[in-house]
Amino acid sequence: QKNRQLFQAADSTFLWCSLSRTRVIRLRDEALCRRYYYWTERQRLRFDDALRILSEREFFISEERIMAIVRRMVREGRDNSLKPVPKVKMPRLTNDQLSLFPEL
Repeated sequence: QKNRQLFQAADSTFLWCSLSRTRVIRLRDEALCRRYYYWTERQRLRFDDALRILSEREFFISEERIMAIVRRMVREGRDNSLKPVPKVKMPRLTNDQLSLFPEL
């Protein structure tokens, strides 16, 4: 009967859905951090390999989003065992710079 009451009013339905969505996202983020810790600390994978696995096989969200979640969780102090990697920018090499390296 409680479920019926939630679906009868549009405002109640929206509130119920948004609370449920928030809770599910929080649970996803916690699970993602546990899996990140597993791959990087227990299995000793490099962080980029761990991100690829989490992104392509387990959570199906972008690697950038995964790192944002991990950084946020560390910043909020929810998981002290996590150590996020710093943001790394790709080096910008020109053709002239690349020509300095002879091909073998």
